[in-house]
Amino acid sequence: MAARGQLRSALPELLKFGVIGGLGYATDVVLFVLLRDALGPVLAKVLSLSASTAVAFVGNKYWTFRERRADGPAGETGRETALFLAVNLVGALVQLGCLGFSHYLLGLTGPTADLVSSSVIGMALATALRFWGTRTLVFRAARA
Repeated sequence: MAARGQLRSALPELLKFGVIGGLGYATDVVLFVLLRDALGPVLAKVLSLSASTAVAFVGNKYWTFRERRADGPAGETGRETALFLAVNLVGALVQLGCLGFSHYLLGLTGPTADLVSSSVIGMALATALRFWGTRTLVFRAARA
């Protein structure tokens, strides 16, 4: 029963996280597709992930987890920002790892293979990690 209660309390945040994640995902995929041929798959993914991280930070801080975020001293906001970036960096490494593995080790070098490995498989793994990390580590304390 306790697990059901925890899921029920997390559901609104999970849904909002999904909406913001969708916006970040769209940013990531569109930029990756536009930049891949000109810059190569890895640099294109680094840039697309950077842009999508900015979208995700703003959306999660000011909408998804607004009841949890710090309104206090700048140090608390700095802590949130640093932890958010760290969690997203780990997620980005998961995505880049999936891309690098399929592109360079498996030899799946076509545009579709790069997109699937980085933006489908990598994104799915990274999203689970990011939700847990953002909810547990970044925006962990409810406002008093």
